[in-house]
Amino acid sequence: MADKKRTYLVTGGAGFIGSNYIHYMFDKYDDQIIIINFDKLTYAGNLANLSDVEGRDNYIFVKGDVTDRKDVSSVFEKYDIDRVVHFAAESHVDRSIVDPEIFVRTNVLGTATMLNCTRDAWQQEDGSFIEGKRFLHVSTDEVYGSLQEPKEGEEPSYFYETTPYDPHSPYSASKASSDFIVKAYIDTYGFPANITNCSNNYGAYQFPEKLIPLMIHNALEGKALPVYGDGKNVRDWLYVMDHAKGIDMVMEKGKLGETYNIGGHNERQNIQIIHTILDTLMELLPPEDTRRMNVSKDLITYVTDRLGHDRRYAIAPDKIKSEVGWEPDTCFEDGIRLTVKWYLENEDWVNNVTSGDYQKYYEEMYSNR
Repeated sequence: MADKKRTYLVTGGAGFIGSNYIHYMFDKYDDQIIIINFDKLTYAGNLANLSDVEGRDNYIFVKGDVTDRKDVSSVFEKYDIDRVVHFAAESHVDRSIVDPEIFVRTNVLGTATMLNCTRDAWQQEDGSFIEGKRFLHVSTDEVYGSLQEPKEGEEPSYFYETTPYDPHSPYSASKASSDFIVKAYIDTYGFPANITNCSNNYGAYQFPEKLIPLMIHNALEGKALPVYGDGKNVRDWLYVMDHAKGIDMVMEKGKLGETYNIGGHNERQNIQIIHTILDTLMELLPPEDTRRMNVSKDLITYVTDRLGHDRRYAIAPDKIKSEVGWEPDTCFEDGIRLTVKWYLENEDWVNNVTSGDYQKYYEEMYSNR
């Protein structure tokens, strides 16, 4: 009898990080695994991100809501799930300021529902869990709050796994809450889980409300490049495929119950990111491309700062390096060039997303299945 293929349930797999993770896993494991992509397909979920894998026999898409116990339970009833990778979340800080309730619902209730359904499927009569099952909750460095900028001559500070939580936005508060729920299941039930907290991701398939794709898109169209405050807020940038590798390594090599920070060691001010994007666009656009005339630093427009805007994030990935063996492969200069190149080569994807046409994809591809 052939060995059973390991089956992964990936929540939010049609989103930016989730879809890149699915690409990474198929590139690494090919037909050795089965991936079930469970996604509600909200504004940030785009099945076109995975159009090149949807014909695979070992890829399954299930439309469902992580807050709906019936939706989640039905997947566990139908499939023997070995791994759960929980990406599904509302993730944009600005949206959380406008409508915090949906962030609480998706990020807190959704995580609790996923944990309960997974526990129902994996827990045995004696209270132990089936050997080899693992759950990974994907979170953010924003739960730690804000770091002070180092003064001249001072060593910079970093977020460690032991850093106290201090969230400042409805988004980060909802993610902090979901982390604590996972920790509670680990401590109370011995639930087989890990938590990863990552720094800002960038790369292909990112919805163009986030900084890097927004700046690329606006610059190409000659639109304003809005910069919050003085533009000197610092973020640590992680290439999305390096993040996918880290998640896979934690899932297979991480100590159960532990939290691992995944950071790129690529700290940049927001204004530096924008200048780098403009320079990279001018480098990659051919001389005959008329959009070169649109790309200008004059487009940079300073706007009123975001409410509760954290000043600096920076992750120390020491633990994941020492315990799991992970470190990033992609320096920021290479990663941003790959990212800009991807957006230039995938204009149809960008146009579909910005027009809203991508939301028709599900109906066209799946309504008759």
